Formats: sequence, C-alpha cells, structure tokens
Amino acid sequence: VVGVSQVGSESVWRTANTASIQRVFTQENGYFLIFDNARQKQENQIKAIRSFIASDVDVISFCPIVETGWDTVLQEAKDAGIPVVLVDRGVTADPSLYVTHIFADALKEGANAFNWVDEYMTAEGKTPRAGGDQFQVAILEGTVGSSVAADRLQGFTDAMAESPNSGKYNVICSQTGEYTRAKGMEVMESFLKSDGDKIDILFSCNGDMALGAIQAIEAAGLKPGEDIVIVSIDAAKGEFNAMIEGKMNCAVEHTPNFGETLMETAKKIVAGEEVPATIELEEGIFPADIAEQE
Repeated sequence: VVGVSQVGSESVWRTANTASIQRVFTQENGYFLIFDNARQKQENQIKAIRSFIASDVDVISFCPIVETGWDTVLQEAKDAGIPVVLVDRGVTADPSLYVTHIFADALKEGANAFNWVDEYMTAEGKTPRAGGDQFQVAILEGTVGSSVAADRLQGFTDAMAESPNSGKYNVICSQTGEYTRAKGMEVMESFLKSDGDKIDILFSCNGDMALGAIQAIEAAGLKPGEDIVIVSIDAAKGEFNAMIEGKMNCAVEHTPNFGETLMETAKKIVAGEEVPATIELEEGIFPADIAEQE
C-alpha cells in the first residue's frame, strides 16, 4: 500500500506526472494506491501524510509544495516506521527523515536554458531590439518557496554570470507567474507595459507560464519567437505545439515520468534493499527545429 500526496493539478506537466504515477501503482502490479491532491496547500499535504501514517501504509511519497516546514510530520512517519520517498522537489529537513529523493536536476535545467539561448543569439546574429550592446531578459519565476523553482532560476542566472558573454545580457524584469498560464499571461502583460520595446529574451521557469506569456505578447502586437526569443522548462505538449507554430524557440525537458522509478524504488524499499540517497532522472533539450519530429 502506497500513499502519494501530489502538489495539485496546476499545469499539464503536473497532470502528466500524476498519470505516470497512477499508471504504474495498480492492483495488477501488486499495489494499492491512496492518492491525494493537495490543491497547492502545504497544510493539505501534511494532513494527507498524517492520514497515510494512520492507515499504516507501506511507503509514503510526496512532492513537497515548498522546501520548509516538514520536519515534524517526517519525524512522525519515521517514528511509525514508514519509509518516505520525495519526488521532484526537495526539502530542507534532515535527510535521515526520508529514504531517498527522486529528482530531475533543476539547476542543470536552468543552466541548459541559458546556454541554449546564448548559443542561439550568437548563431542567429541577433541584435538588441532597443539598440546598445546588451540583450534585455525577462524572467517568469516559479512558485515562491519551491526548491525546483529556485534552482531553475539560480541555474539560469549562474550560467549567465559564468558565461564569457555575461556582459551581453541584462535581466530587466523578473517575477513569479506561480507556474500557471493565467498568471504567466498577467505578469507578462505588466512586463510589456513597462519594457515592451526592450525585451529580447523571455526565460519561463515552466511551460504553462510561457504559453500565457505568448498570448500576452501577441495581444501587444509583437511576434513571440521572433521579436522576443522564448525558452521554457518542461517540454510538455503545449510547448511543442507553440514551437511548431513558430511562437517559441526552445523547451528544456523536465520529465514528468517519475512513476516507473518511484515504483521500482518502493519495491526495493519494501524488500529491504538499499537504495541511493538521491536518484536523478535523465533529460533533454528540444529546440524548435526538431519540435515536429519529436
């Protein structure tokens, strides 16, 4: 019996992530899944985990909405002898309170996004829209307090700072779009009101915000993918469609397919086998020119 608490259903990525978990934890595969949707609230996740403990499940897994505030409930799970597996996002709690963390390297994803943009701007011979010698960058950040959101942003800005071309880029605006299409559109609208004639590059920390931003860019009479180069992280179907339509330039993969690895890990834990403290998933980079074939 496995208890899984999911962040919510705020994006197509999250829907795919949930599907990959529900697809493998079936009775045919020898599992009974208790699934909880926390609807973006930490208190709901803590309540769900306590419910899993009371039900004496064999394994608890959850994707933490934010990094902090888990110590007490994780200690309760440990005291009950129930192993915990973190999926996707991390926590600041003592690592002895959970068995392993299955993750995709969000720092690497952010760095991949900047490095691709840097190569692209050079290869395409792009010049700043407002003149001068610096490209102006807008950033749509993810959920405040989320480890993955913080790491994607840090990976991007660190790669920019460490690049030999660092002087060619200037972050002109950066704000959370809360990982949703509606908020991504709203924040992009405000970016365009203040700096619409200057923005050369948009880095979006997830695909849904990028798709919302594309709507705002088109509403402002600009061409997304041409006037503003757009790179996002997720590589979900909507981003591929946008790239095929010429409205986006690159999507860095953040795989939602955690289910198989989580199932194999749970199986080993229940069998008393050792598992590594961290398990990293492999990912790719998808520029627009390969979007259709991929």
